[in-house]
Amino acid sequence: MNITYSKQAVKAIERMDRPTKQRIKAAVEGLPGGDVKPLQGSKGSYRLRVGNWRILFSYPEKDIILIEKIAPRGEIYKGV
Repeated sequence: MNITYSKQAVKAIERMDRPTKQRIKAAVEGLPGGDVKPLQGSKGSYRLRVGNWRILFSYPEKDIILIEKIAPRGEIYKGV
């Protein structure tokens, strides 16, 4: 599967410390496994839980995962 990142997700990753980046990277590379649940009210969108962090993603095309947003649990769902 090809994994693509939105600009917002790339900026969030750049601001993280090294251990957090490594945990996020390992979780994203393990998709579709992990603690994944569909988002309510947003058809085709999913969330992946990595500790206190949430990763919102979707499948815009077959074999492509689009990482849309990465943020802490309290901030991720604002504006969705």
